Amino acid sequence: MKEFYHKFYTQYLSRDFEMLVFGESGIPLILFPTSKGKYYEVKDFGLINSIEKFIDEGKIKVYCPDSIDQMSWYNYIIHPADRVKTHLAYEQVILNDVIEFAKFETGQDKVGLAGCSFGAYHAMNIALKYPDKISSVICLSGTYDIKPHILGFYNDDCYFNNPFDYMPNLNDAWYLENIRKIKIFIGVGEHDFYTNENRRLSEILNSKKIDHYFEIRANAYHDWPYWREMFTEYVSKILS
Repeated sequence: MKEFYHKFYTQYLSRDFEMLVFGESGIPLILFPTSKGKYYEVKDFGLINSIEKFIDEGKIKVYCPDSIDQMSWYNYIIHPADRVKTHLAYEQVILNDVIEFAKFETGQDKVGLAGCSFGAYHAMNIALKYPDKISSVICLSGTYDIKPHILGFYNDDCYFNNPFDYMPNLNDAWYLENIRKIKIFIGVGEHDFYTNENRRLSEILNSKKIDHYFEIRANAYHDWPYWREMFTEYVSKILS
Protein backbone atom coordinates (compact mmCIF):
# COMPACT_ATOMS: atom_id res chain seq x y z
CA MET A 1 0.00 0.00 0.00
CA LYS A 2 1.49 3.30 -1.12
CA GLU A 3 1.71 6.00 1.56
CA PHE A 4 2.52 9.67 0.97
CA TYR A 5 3.22 12.43 3.47
CA HIS A 6 2.32 16.03 2.63
CA LYS A 7 3.19 19.18 4.52
CA PHE A 8 2.14 22.54 3.12
CA TYR A 9 1.53 26.10 4.19
CA THR A 10 -2.12 27.11 4.18
CA GLN A 11 -3.19 30.73 4.01
CA TYR A 12 -6.43 29.95 5.82
CA LEU A 13 -4.66 29.10 9.08
CA SER A 14 -1.40 30.99 8.42
CA ARG A 15 0.57 27.88 9.36
CA ASP A 16 1.83 24.57 8.04
CA PHE A 17 -0.66 21.74 7.65
CA GLU A 18 0.04 17.99 7.51
CA MET A 19 -1.71 15.11 5.80
CA LEU A 20 -1.18 11.44 4.92
CA VAL A 21 -2.42 9.96 1.64
CA PHE A 22 -2.87 6.25 0.93
CA GLY A 23 -3.12 4.75 -2.54
CA GLU A 24 -2.42 5.86 -6.08
CA SER A 25 -5.81 5.98 -7.79
CA GLY A 26 -9.54 5.55 -7.32
CA ILE A 27 -12.37 7.44 -5.66
CA PRO A 28 -10.95 10.14 -3.33
CA LEU A 29 -12.04 9.77 0.29
CA ILE A 30 -11.26 12.43 2.92
CA LEU A 31 -10.99 10.67 6.29
CA PHE A 32 -11.06 12.89 9.40
CA PRO A 33 -9.49 11.95 12.75
CA THR A 34 -11.49 11.85 15.98
CA SER A 35 -11.63 14.82 18.38
CA LYS A 36 -8.23 16.51 18.63
CA GLY A 37 -6.71 13.64 16.67
CA LYS A 38 -3.68 13.90 14.43
CA TYR A 39 -3.45 13.11 10.73
CA TYR A 40 -1.84 9.72 11.45
CA GLU A 41 -4.45 8.59 14.01
CA VAL A 42 -6.63 6.57 11.61
CA LYS A 43 -3.52 4.74 10.41
CA ASP A 44 -2.33 3.98 13.94
CA PHE A 45 -5.72 2.56 14.96
CA GLY A 46 -6.07 0.32 11.90
CA LEU A 47 -8.80 2.11 9.98
CA ILE A 48 -6.58 2.34 6.90
CA ASN A 49 -5.60 -1.33 7.10
CA SER A 50 -9.28 -2.27 7.25
CA ILE A 51 -9.69 -1.07 3.64
CA GLU A 52 -6.16 -1.91 2.41
CA LYS A 53 -7.55 -4.29 -0.22
CA PHE A 54 -9.59 -1.54 -1.87
CA ILE A 55 -6.62 0.84 -1.77
CA ASP A 56 -4.23 -1.70 -3.33
CA GLU A 57 -6.78 -2.50 -6.04
CA GLY A 58 -6.83 1.18 -7.02
CA LYS A 59 -10.50 1.58 -6.17
CA ILE A 60 -10.05 4.25 -3.51
CA LYS A 61 -7.47 6.83 -2.52
CA VAL A 62 -7.63 8.05 1.09
CA TYR A 63 -6.64 11.52 2.29
CA CYS A 64 -6.11 11.92 6.04
CA PRO A 65 -5.90 15.61 7.03
CA ASP A 66 -4.85 16.87 10.42
CA SER A 67 -7.42 18.31 12.81
CA ILE A 68 -7.29 21.57 14.73
CA ASP A 69 -10.11 20.78 17.17
CA GLN A 70 -7.86 21.72 20.07
CA MET A 71 -7.65 25.22 18.56
CA SER A 72 -11.36 25.50 17.71
CA TRP A 73 -14.28 23.67 19.33
CA TYR A 74 -12.21 22.29 22.22
CA ASN A 75 -10.29 25.49 22.92
CA TYR A 76 -12.12 26.67 26.03
CA ILE A 77 -9.56 29.39 26.70
CA ILE A 78 -10.84 31.57 23.86
CA HIS A 79 -14.34 33.02 23.37
CA PRO A 80 -16.89 30.72 21.67
CA ALA A 81 -17.17 33.19 18.77
CA ASP A 82 -13.46 32.69 18.11
CA ARG A 83 -13.82 28.93 18.37
CA VAL A 84 -16.37 29.00 15.57
CA LYS A 85 -14.21 31.36 13.45
CA THR A 86 -11.26 29.00 13.85
CA HIS A 87 -13.43 26.09 12.78
CA LEU A 88 -14.52 28.03 9.69
CA ALA A 89 -10.87 28.63 8.80
CA TYR A 90 -10.27 24.87 9.07
CA GLU A 91 -13.27 24.27 6.84
CA GLN A 92 -11.65 26.46 4.18
CA VAL A 93 -8.48 24.35 4.39
CA ILE A 94 -10.52 21.21 3.76
CA LEU A 95 -12.54 22.76 0.93
CA ASN A 96 -9.78 24.59 -0.91
CA ASP A 97 -6.56 22.78 -0.04
CA VAL A 98 -7.54 19.17 0.66
CA ILE A 99 -10.62 18.51 -1.47
CA GLU A 100 -9.33 20.41 -4.50
CA PHE A 101 -5.98 18.62 -4.24
CA ALA A 102 -7.75 15.23 -4.04
CA LYS A 103 -9.91 16.05 -7.07
CA PHE A 104 -6.84 17.14 -9.04
CA GLU A 105 -4.83 14.02 -8.18
CA THR A 106 -7.62 11.55 -8.96
CA GLY A 107 -9.34 13.36 -11.81
CA GLN A 108 -12.68 13.09 -10.01
CA ASP A 109 -15.17 15.94 -9.73
CA LYS A 110 -16.45 14.89 -6.29
CA VAL A 111 -14.99 13.32 -3.14
CA GLY A 112 -16.19 11.07 -0.36
CA LEU A 113 -15.98 12.08 3.30
CA ALA A 114 -15.69 9.90 6.40
CA GLY A 115 -14.94 10.06 10.10
CA CYS A 116 -15.51 8.52 13.51
CA SER A 117 -16.84 10.33 16.59
CA PHE A 118 -16.07 14.07 16.17
CA GLY A 119 -14.51 13.25 12.80
CA ALA A 120 -17.99 12.21 11.72
CA TYR A 121 -19.22 15.69 12.64
CA HIS A 122 -16.70 17.26 10.24
CA ALA A 123 -17.65 14.81 7.49
CA MET A 124 -21.40 15.22 7.83
CA ASN A 125 -21.35 18.99 8.35
CA ILE A 126 -19.27 19.59 5.21
CA ALA A 127 -21.38 17.14 3.19
CA LEU A 128 -24.61 18.89 4.14
CA LYS A 129 -23.22 22.40 3.57
CA TYR A 130 -21.42 21.67 0.27
CA PRO A 131 -23.34 18.74 -1.23
CA ASP A 132 -22.35 19.48 -4.83
CA LYS A 133 -18.75 18.58 -3.97
CA ILE A 134 -19.53 15.29 -2.21
CA SER A 135 -20.34 11.83 -3.60
CA SER A 136 -20.56 9.88 -0.33
CA VAL A 137 -20.24 10.26 3.43
CA ILE A 138 -19.54 7.61 6.07
CA CYS A 139 -20.17 8.59 9.69
CA LEU A 140 -19.42 6.23 12.56
CA SER A 141 -20.51 6.97 16.14
CA GLY A 142 -20.81 10.64 15.26
CA THR A 143 -21.65 13.54 17.53
CA TYR A 144 -23.41 16.30 15.64
CA ASP A 145 -24.42 18.91 18.24
CA ILE A 146 -21.79 21.62 18.82
CA LYS A 147 -23.75 23.39 21.57
CA PRO A 148 -21.75 21.71 24.38
CA HIS A 149 -18.66 23.43 22.94
CA ILE A 150 -20.05 26.98 22.88
CA LEU A 151 -21.43 27.10 26.43
CA GLY A 152 -24.57 29.12 25.77
CA PHE A 153 -23.11 31.44 23.14
CA TYR A 154 -24.96 31.47 19.83
CA ASN A 155 -24.78 33.35 16.55
CA ASP A 156 -25.35 32.67 12.84
CA ASP A 157 -22.02 30.88 12.49
CA CYS A 158 -23.02 28.51 15.29
CA TYR A 159 -26.40 27.89 13.67
CA PHE A 160 -24.96 27.12 10.24
CA ASN A 161 -22.46 24.65 11.71
CA ASN A 162 -24.91 22.73 13.86
CA PRO A 163 -26.74 20.15 11.70
CA PHE A 164 -29.39 19.64 14.38
CA ASP A 165 -30.36 23.29 13.95
CA TYR A 166 -30.05 24.09 10.26
CA MET A 167 -31.20 20.78 8.75
CA PRO A 168 -34.77 20.78 10.16
CA ASN A 169 -35.24 24.25 8.63
CA LEU A 170 -33.61 23.46 5.30
CA ASN A 171 -36.13 23.78 2.47
CA ASP A 172 -33.92 25.11 -0.33
CA ALA A 173 -34.52 22.96 -3.41
CA TRP A 174 -30.92 23.13 -4.67
CA TYR A 175 -29.46 21.89 -1.38
CA LEU A 176 -32.02 19.13 -0.92
CA GLU A 177 -31.61 17.93 -4.51
CA ASN A 178 -27.83 17.69 -4.16
CA ILE A 179 -27.87 16.14 -0.68
CA ARG A 180 -30.21 13.44 -1.99
CA LYS A 181 -27.53 12.48 -4.54
CA ILE A 182 -25.00 11.67 -1.80
CA LYS A 183 -24.55 8.08 -0.63
CA ILE A 184 -24.96 8.49 3.13
CA PHE A 185 -23.96 5.82 5.67
CA ILE A 186 -24.51 6.33 9.40
CA GLY A 187 -23.45 3.63 11.84
CA VAL A 188 -23.39 3.53 15.64
CA GLY A 189 -23.26 0.85 18.32
CA GLU A 190 -26.25 0.03 20.50
CA HIS A 191 -24.08 0.70 23.58
CA ASP A 192 -22.50 3.89 22.20
CA PHE A 193 -23.09 7.08 24.17
CA TYR A 194 -24.00 8.84 20.89
CA THR A 195 -26.67 6.35 19.80
CA ASN A 196 -29.51 8.80 20.37
CA GLU A 197 -27.71 11.58 18.47
CA ASN A 198 -27.32 9.31 15.46
CA ARG A 199 -30.94 8.22 15.65
CA ARG A 200 -31.95 11.88 15.79
CA LEU A 201 -29.87 12.70 12.71
CA SER A 202 -31.43 9.81 10.82
CA GLU A 203 -34.92 11.05 11.76
CA ILE A 204 -34.08 14.54 10.47
CA LEU A 205 -32.83 13.12 7.18
CA ASN A 206 -35.97 11.02 6.86
CA SER A 207 -38.12 14.10 7.44
CA LYS A 208 -36.40 15.72 4.45
CA LYS A 209 -36.81 12.59 2.32
CA ILE A 210 -33.04 12.13 2.16
CA ASP A 211 -32.27 8.48 1.51
CA HIS A 212 -29.52 7.02 3.71
CA TYR A 213 -28.32 3.85 5.35
CA PHE A 214 -28.66 3.87 9.14
CA GLU A 215 -27.46 1.08 11.41
CA ILE A 216 -27.47 0.58 15.16
CA ARG A 217 -25.04 -2.30 15.47
CA ALA A 218 -25.81 -4.88 18.12
CA ASN A 219 -23.31 -5.36 20.96
CA ALA A 220 -21.11 -2.52 19.67
CA TYR A 221 -19.55 0.36 21.60
CA HIS A 222 -17.77 3.66 20.92
CA ASP A 223 -14.42 2.16 19.97
CA TRP A 224 -12.07 1.41 17.11
CA PRO A 225 -12.68 -2.37 16.69
CA TYR A 226 -16.34 -1.72 15.84
CA TRP A 227 -15.49 1.24 13.64
CA ARG A 228 -13.03 -0.88 11.64
CA GLU A 229 -15.73 -3.48 10.96
CA MET A 230 -18.34 -0.95 9.89
CA PHE A 231 -15.88 1.10 7.86
CA THR A 232 -14.85 -1.90 5.78
CA GLU A 233 -18.48 -2.78 5.09
CA TYR A 234 -19.59 0.74 4.23
CA VAL A 235 -16.65 1.42 1.92
CA SER A 236 -17.43 -1.79 0.08
CA LYS A 237 -21.03 -0.59 -0.36
CA ILE A 238 -19.82 2.70 -1.82
CA LEU A 239 -17.63 0.87 -4.31
CA SER A 240 -20.22 -1.72 -5.33
